[in-house]
Amino acid sequence: MLIAQAWKDYELIDMGDGEKLERWGKYILRRPDPQIIWPLNETPQWRKLDAHYHRSKSGGGKWDYLSKLPEKWTISYGDLSFYIQPTGFKHTGLFPEQAVNWNWMMNKIKTSNRPISALNLFAYTGGATAACAYAGAEVCHVDAAKGMVSRAKENLIISGLEDKKVRLIVDDVFKFIEREKRRGHSYDAIIMDPPSYGRGAGGEVWKIEDALYKLVKSCADILSSNPLFFLINSYTTGFSPTVLRNILSLTVGRRHKGQISSGEVGLMASASGLILPCGSFGRWED
Repeated sequence: MLIAQAWKDYELIDMGDGEKLERWGKYILRRPDPQIIWPLNETPQWRKLDAHYHRSKSGGGKWDYLSKLPEKWTISYGDLSFYIQPTGFKHTGLFPEQAVNWNWMMNKIKTSNRPISALNLFAYTGGATAACAYAGAEVCHVDAAKGMVSRAKENLIISGLEDKKVRLIVDDVFKFIEREKRRGHSYDAIIMDPPSYGRGAGGEVWKIEDALYKLVKSCADILSSNPLFFLINSYTTGFSPTVLRNILSLTVGRRHKGQISSGEVGLMASASGLILPCGSFGRWED
């Protein structure tokens, strides 16, 4: 497992009984996490929080604000900065465990010694987009949610990356890929973070177990002749990292020689040293 341990503005403080206590900058949030099935040792620090997300038995939930929080605030990871904003679905706009993948991508791009074009699919608020742009790549950022693409633009600006070559596109990922094929466009690096389930603007149903192989296979068609890397992230419960490795082996691996690896990303609680698994990844790299 790869542990994101280089953060200064984020900290997983403690966890137990289905909840985690986190520091985002100077604000302490308490949020649910279904994988935390061990008991909670509720020390005094659990009572020093600014907001607590309560999950509803009927689905969804709401924030209980115990102090006055700004609508949004910024945290930094090295030279990258991101807006944090609690949402009605418990999220904050950033997944800090992904810093291990940002480091890997930045190193690959910086040491490639050639111009790199990267495509970030289901790109959310643009953590990977910012990392690739910072490392010197030309980036195409695609997400179907207009609000997320707007936040990605804001994150690029506060990171000082507004002058980098980044295209921000609101579009359905499958439709975008098919158009790129017809246009003859290709990319040296592809990143994707597909959801477990979703619906497109036209009512199309996305289920990752039905669509992921087809998606990766289509993306392999728009890789350049000398690709640098291909990264799949997954937060789907029950999806083994080996599933992602197998999909890459059967698609990208059949076209390009390189190394395929897979594993988990996670965070370490500072109070206990316990590791919280936060998702799986599959990587192909030259």
